[in-house]
Amino acid sequence: MNKVIQDRLSALREKMSANGIDYYLMPTSDYHNSEYSADFFKAREYFCGFTGSNGTLVVSKDWAGMWTDGRYFIQADREMEGTGVTLYKMGEEGVPTISEYLAENMTAGQVLGFDGKVVPAREGLAYEKKLKKNQVKIKFDKDLAGEVWTDRPALPCNPIYVLSDELCGKSFAEKLADIRKVMEEEKANAYLLCKLDDICWLTNLRGNDVECNPVILSYLFITKKTVSMFVQFDELNDEVRNYCENNDIELVAYNRIITWLDEYEYDGVTLYDERNVSYSVFRTIKDNSENNHANIKNIYDPTEMMKACKNETEIKNIRDVYVKDSAVLTKFIYWVKNEVKNGTLNEYTAAMHLDNMRAQLPGFIELSFPTISAYRDNAAMMHYEATEESNAELKPEHFLLVDSGATYMGGTTDVTRTIVLGPITDEEKKHYTLTTVGMLQLANAHFLEGCNGRNLDILARQPLWNVGIDYKCGTGHGIGYMLNVHEGPHSIRWKSRSSEDEAALKVGMIMSDEPGVYIEGKHGIRIENILEVVEGEKNSDGQFLEFRHLTYVPLDRDALDKQYLQPREIEAINEYQKMVYDRIEPLIEEPEIKEWLKAETKPL
Repeated sequence: MNKVIQDRLSALREKMSANGIDYYLMPTSDYHNSEYSADFFKAREYFCGFTGSNGTLVVSKDWAGMWTDGRYFIQADREMEGTGVTLYKMGEEGVPTISEYLAENMTAGQVLGFDGKVVPAREGLAYEKKLKKNQVKIKFDKDLAGEVWTDRPALPCNPIYVLSDELCGKSFAEKLADIRKVMEEEKANAYLLCKLDDICWLTNLRGNDVECNPVILSYLFITKKTVSMFVQFDELNDEVRNYCENNDIELVAYNRIITWLDEYEYDGVTLYDERNVSYSVFRTIKDNSENNHANIKNIYDPTEMMKACKNETEIKNIRDVYVKDSAVLTKFIYWVKNEVKNGTLNEYTAAMHLDNMRAQLPGFIELSFPTISAYRDNAAMMHYEATEESNAELKPEHFLLVDSGATYMGGTTDVTRTIVLGPITDEEKKHYTLTTVGMLQLANAHFLEGCNGRNLDILARQPLWNVGIDYKCGTGHGIGYMLNVHEGPHSIRWKSRSSEDEAALKVGMIMSDEPGVYIEGKHGIRIENILEVVEGEKNSDGQFLEFRHLTYVPLDRDALDKQYLQPREIEAINEYQKMVYDRIEPLIEEPEIKEWLKAETKPL
């Protein structure tokens, strides 16, 4: 029994009862629907013990349920043991969605409560619609979690810094002009932008308010003539203040956003994106616009597609950063294969060694996510994280999966390799080989302009589907430029979650290609390369696109079994391994690593 969590839930239920709330909902999100949230926002984790990056907890007087996706089923089961919280495995057969569960269990006159500042408008509106026929009321002005969570961490507050126009390839003024063109097309007088990485991309500013994401807690309100940026004033220095002044950016206190929007005199159309604007902010602009006989219009943030297609400067810098990053990971693979024989390594110390190697590279800013170093069956949990207190010892046998990356001046990286530490089973070889085939099959795709990730996902999955294996996540995600390691709107997955998954792939997009095998209690395998979308041939059938590798890290020769490979698949592996050697050998000074790399990448 987990008494700590049960006591917290009891205290929350007392607050619910005192406020007339029958069901209380807590998502993972911050005020901006960010994928990763600062510790201040981790109320869901506080009340159920689950630490993953995606999940929603719903609590009633005698029940609690937590919904998460396939990446976290195993982890959530372990972390919530003894809490009394039921795990709902999203997307699995017979598992209701949160809306379906609430519609089935809530009755007329009951109240659903949540903190409207952390629930996206789209989600809040969906609950409204679904529960309307049940005559359920919604109370969104209470942060009950904050009332119970007495030792809550402070709101993050870290220095903001300015990136040069040379590094970004485009100035704030140029990007702003592009936004105002969209506003003109939409016949809008104002545009409210709430998505943190989009704000940072647009302004060419960066910060450190979310671990591993160089973003600033902020809002941006743009009109035809003015720009207002809401930030914590303690994060500002003279350079940032001067930059904002020179670019006609008015600075407003971050915590004034609701009051400011309440007082603003709305005129004409105000644009917003209901995915990224909180329910509280949405209600504020909607009610006040109506009072002023003005309108609000929901559109996809135009910044999202603008930042997804990297400009020439960004692409040049990204290519350079990825080669250097690949060389570091290659050196790490050599090191861990040799060091494991001494019997002194565990998952955590191996991860720390890699993190330190990356930190030595010029331009290193921070990790792009906490390094995943998972040995044997721990790797079956897609987002497992070893700690100094909890980790597995590494032995000279089986696999170590390492998923890692960093943000540098010039790019953000993400790469996964599954490393042979010693003898492996025939099953492990088979699964590794088929994962490799899928990764390269997608990377070598030629496809017509207009295709999206759903058109291509089968290329990565097919070798595994052929033997009755699937992985419960997407195959690929976009990646930011000195920004978030996960970026939309594009993705590669077979199952559409929403209309964003239909975004066409365009030249200049970069994305991951990461099929895998996850066998609970046995092993986990993931091989992830990052690809750049480039132009292919153009003929009477149209413009073809293809991918170019950004990642140059060797595939593990000891895990590749030719009995599972067709001649063309052997050729694809040999071609990739040769590219790896040619690209990174010049960056490796140590003769013994050069020798090993030559042997590792020689033709099968």
